[in-house]
Amino acid sequence: MIPASFDYRRAASADEAIALLTENGDDAKLLAGGHSLLPLMKLRLARPSVLIDISRLADLSYIRADGDQIAIGALTRHHDVEVSELLAREVPLLPAAAGQVGDPQIRHRGTIGGSLAHGDPASDLPAVVLALGGSMVVRGPGGERSIPATEFFAGFMETALAADEVLTEIRVPRLEGAGWSFQKFNRRAHDWAIVGVAAVRRGAGSGANGGGAGVALVNMASTPVRATAVEEALAGGASATEAAAHAADGLDPPSDINATPEFRRHLAQVLVRRALEEAGA
Repeated sequence: MIPASFDYRRAASADEAIALLTENGDDAKLLAGGHSLLPLMKLRLARPSVLIDISRLADLSYIRADGDQIAIGALTRHHDVEVSELLAREVPLLPAAAGQVGDPQIRHRGTIGGSLAHGDPASDLPAVVLALGGSMVVRGPGGERSIPATEFFAGFMETALAADEVLTEIRVPRLEGAGWSFQKFNRRAHDWAIVGVAAVRRGAGSGANGGGAGVALVNMASTPVRATAVEEALAGGASATEAAAHAADGLDPPSDINATPEFRRHLAQVLVRRALEEAGA
């Protein structure tokens, strides 16, 4: 299908993009890689009157160390995340998952910030950032603020980003030798995951930061979601198999042409067990 008509503006800086968002309000959408937004526009599920192109903001594409964290510019392409030597050394879960996003064409065009800002529960990278205990840095007319990943995903394809804010950076802690795993089940290599799991195991303690386990699920709820029942079971001394039995606790998996909720619950238990075993739980 052909999208509804819209005006096109190209921003020369993040500040100009913010000004254009402020000027146009809810009628404006940011365009980065376009792999999330454009399909929705073709189906008329999204009908912005103004598209603000930020794809050429080179200052928002980077991967660098910053203390005990790694900072990633929101316009960093999936391919650049996949091949980053810094990430492979410090946060290998992230490039491993980025290498499974779509196909090479998508990875060379799509951006990590676009994937996160879209907030699709079937997307891989939101679950990875949740499991890592990461955070999003956003900028608007009132300045800059940091939003923990656990507070960023507000509803189905809805995030904590205000209408006049731009996601500028993603920050994730170094794994520092922690165990990790990314598992997903799909029909074809480039399909959305029917269910996916990102897991981090840091040893004694609890929570996704500073010890304990971080486990997050793909396509198991209306938002990217942490498997808190699994994390709590592990903190209580449960084995990988025992903890995985709680993978779907409190969740309402979707039903679609690919799977029933019951099948997704079963898959979640299987994939969580595999992920925890690989991560060393």
